[in-house]
Amino acid sequence: MDYQTINYELSDGLAVITMNRAEKYNALTTQMRAEIEHAFTVAGREARVVVITGAGNAFCSGQDLGDRATTASIDLERTLRDEYGPMLRAIINCPVPTIAAVNGAAAGAGANLALAADVVFAAESAYFLQAFTRIGLIPDAGGTYALPRQMGSAKAMGAALFADKITARQADDWGMIWEAVEDHKFQTHWREKAMHLAVGPTAAYASVKKVIRESWNNTLEEQLKLEATEQGKCGKSRDFKEGVLAFTEKRPASFEGR
Repeated sequence: MDYQTINYELSDGLAVITMNRAEKYNALTTQMRAEIEHAFTVAGREARVVVITGAGNAFCSGQDLGDRATTASIDLERTLRDEYGPMLRAIINCPVPTIAAVNGAAAGAGANLALAADVVFAAESAYFLQAFTRIGLIPDAGGTYALPRQMGSAKAMGAALFADKITARQADDWGMIWEAVEDHKFQTHWREKAMHLAVGPTAAYASVKKVIRESWNNTLEEQLKLEATEQGKCGKSRDFKEGVLAFTEKRPASFEGR
C-alpha cells in the first residue's frame, strides 16, 4: 500500500507508524484508518515491536469532523463496524508487542486508539479526552471496553459523562496508561523501551498478551490451565534455552524471538 496519511519505518525489529496529518491534528479519515490497519498487519509479520505515534503537536484528535457535509451524512454504525473495527482488531491482535507513544492531545477515538495498544507512554504535556458527549455521542472505538478494565467503572463513567481532560499524569496515576514521561525525555524513553522489546523473547511476549487478555473472561481453573499450556510452549522455545544458558553464564541473553 502507498501510504498517504501515515509514515512507516522499520529498523532493527522496531516498526514505527506515525500518523501524519499534523495540520489536522492527525484526525482520522477513512483512508488513515485503512492505512493504520494495513501497517499493523504488515508490522506484525516483519517487526518484533510496533509503535504508533503522531506527527506535530497532537497524537490524534479522533474522527475528522472538519468536512461538515460528510459529517452530516456519515453512517456512524457502518463506519465503526467496517472501518474502526478492522483497524482496532489489527492493533489488538498484532502478534508482537504494541506501544502507543502519545506525544500530545488524544481525543475521542484518538484516545481509544491509543488504549488499544499493549502499552501506552504519554508525554506529560499530553492529555486524553473522551469528547463524545460534547457532541451528543457515546465513547466508541473500543473505549467502553478498555476504560472500565483499565481504571475501573467509576473513573470510566466520569470520563465518559463529563468529557473532561485527563492529564497524562492523572492517566498514569489511575492505571489508564503505563507511564507518563517528562516531555524532554519522552522520545528517547519510548524508543529505549521499544528497543528493549525488539530484542526480547517475542514468542513469550505473544503468550503474555494472550494470557492476560483472556483472564478477563476465564474462571480461575480456566486461567491456570491456560497458563500451563502457554508456559509449556514457552518452555520448548529456543529463547527459553538461551535465557537459562545466559543466566548460568552470567551474561545478557541474545533472544531470537522464537
